[in-house]
Formats: sequence, structure tokens, C-alpha cells
Amino acid sequence: MAARRVHPFSRFYEHYLGEHRHPTCRLLHFLGSWLVIAVVVVAIVTRRPGVLLIAPIVGYGFAWVGHFFFEKNTPATFRQPCFSLAADWVLWWQITTRRRSLSGSA
Repeated sequence: MAARRVHPFSRFYEHYLGEHRHPTCRLLHFLGSWLVIAVVVVAIVTRRPGVLLIAPIVGYGFAWVGHFFFEKNTPATFRQPCFSLAADWVLWWQITTRRRSLSGSA
């Protein structure tokens, strides 16, 4: 079955949340996003831009573990990488500001 592309972003985000129902998957996305921020800060503070090369590894690594082992689905990154990246940060922001919980409830 061909992967369905969803537009506009608001509809994509609804679909994205449906693909991230498992609390552990959301937690792993959240932690991976924080690690990406930490990597960026370390790169800036140490003035070593090469450190940024590990940012996608930690960010996507945590997220993909959540998908493959907990959600048991394919990450949206493979279908719509730009929307998926934006949605990761929207979810991170919503959890950080407590507009959405790690358990999935708003």
C-alpha cells in the first residue's frame, strides 16, 4: 500500500499525533529533541561545529526506536520529512508547555 501524503500541516499534525499514541514513543521523541538542543548548545559553547553531525543521530535515533519498538509503525520522516520535523518540534513544544501530555491527552 502506498504511503499517504497529508496536506496541509494542520491535517498532517492530526495524522502525526495518531502515529504517536504510545506514551513511550512520545517520551523518546521528547528526549531526543532535548538531546538535539543539548548537542547544538555544546557545538556553540565549544565552538566545534562538527559536533552538530550527531544531532540527527540522537534526534532520529530516539524517535525511530519509539516507532519500531513501541508504535510498531513507520516514521512519518520517510514520507514527509519536512512536515515530520516540524511536527516533532510542535509536539516537543506542546509537551514542554504542558499543552499536551506524554500520555497523549491534551
